[in-house]
Amino acid sequence: MIFGMDTFTLVHVVLSLIGIATGLIVFLGFVADAEMPALTAIFLATTVLTSVTGFGFPFTKLLPSHIVGIISLAVLAIALFALYGRHLAGAWRWIYVVSASTALYLNVFVLIVQLFQKVQALQAVAPTQSEPPFIGAQGLNLVVFLGLGYLAVRRFRASNLSGSGGLRSA
Repeated sequence: MIFGMDTFTLVHVVLSLIGIATGLIVFLGFVADAEMPALTAIFLATTVLTSVTGFGFPFTKLLPSHIVGIISLAVLAIALFALYGRHLAGAWRWIYVVSASTALYLNVFVLIVQLFQKVQALQAVAPTQSEPPFIGAQGLNLVVFLGLGYLAVRRFRASNLSGSGGLRSA
């Protein structure tokens, strides 16, 4: 056990944190119209693996975390298809930005839930996750992602993320 976690949980958490860290960099790259093919691949792979490994924990009924995982995998499938299947041509560029950003948002959403469940100080101020601190944190998360997501869609031009080259548009 490391940090009180079994190996599977630790791998899931590490994948999630790598996905969030690389995703935040890639997301800010969207806003700045910056190419980051290697980080993009790491972000997408670790985010897919985070969602997949989330289904490896024991459960007896469908939980909200499973629903988030299903939604995340669906938007990641769209992002992967837009990037690697359609090479961000035409409308696939903004579809990719929206779907990749949504997957990142969901990962951060779950991170906030986990922080309020596992960190004693946060658990003390929002024990049922219906209190103002939790709602405020999730609300701020949503507002930040919507605002930056809007900028990302407006600014991102993605010339070579999928390795196809020369896709920069006006």
